[in-house]
Amino acid sequence: MTSDSRLPTSRRAFLAATGATVGGLALGGTAFAQQEGGNGSTGNAARTYRVTVTNLTPYQPFTPPAIALHRPSVEVFSVGDPASTAVQEIAENGNLDPLLDVVSSTNAIRGAAVGDGPLVPASDPGDTGLPYVAELEVGADASARYLSFVSMLVATNDGFVGLDTVPLPQEVNGSLTYFAQGYDAGTETNTEQFADLVPPAQALTGENREGIDGTGTSDPALAEDGVITPHPGITGVGDVPEAFDWPEPAGSVVVERIN
Repeated sequence: MTSDSRLPTSRRAFLAATGATVGGLALGGTAFAQQEGGNGSTGNAARTYRVTVTNLTPYQPFTPPAIALHRPSVEVFSVGDPASTAVQEIAENGNLDPLLDVVSSTNAIRGAAVGDGPLVPASDPGDTGLPYVAELEVGADASARYLSFVSMLVATNDGFVGLDTVPLPQEVNGSLTYFAQGYDAGTETNTEQFADLVPPAQALTGENREGIDGTGTSDPALAEDGVITPHPGITGVGDVPEAFDWPEPAGSVVVERIN
């Protein structure tokens, strides 16, 4: 398959291709936010980074990757701590809106970007024609020294793939490569039932189940008062095939400073 790193698929085109209609699920479209200002010194001038995200799993689609460039005071998620509302909404429902609200209201987040569409595995099990690689360009001033990344593991109850507060390359033309693990948000029981997953879990993986619609909202009956942990994977307790399990790392993120 030839990857299209620019993710041209629009939300409308994707919905038409998959037949999926879901409230807040992050299926496509582009969002970008960048905090203005800084300390006014030339040492804090704008920098531009190219961030390349690759889906390394055999069957798990990602929602459009969300990238934030930030100061050290920001913590998008932390293993062993409860998930924030923003991370919970991504992990359970693929809903990026709460995270974008955090980006727009947090001065310590200096730049952010969201991919144009989902990333499917390289084998494209759902025959979607969607890419497995996303390339984003993100600008921020020099006070942003760290990157965080998060994206839903679509065919899970509350799984996500992410990086928490990893260093940005400081030199022009510098590059750093990171491998992103899969995490369990600890907010919803892992039923591994398509009825409890977001609807595009079927279309994106080619597992179309007649009469099973799925859901794009949280189910209070499945609520789990847990913390973020490494994801146990797909264990076969429900109707999601065990083949949907994945070896770690789930994704790779290459960060380049390009100006």
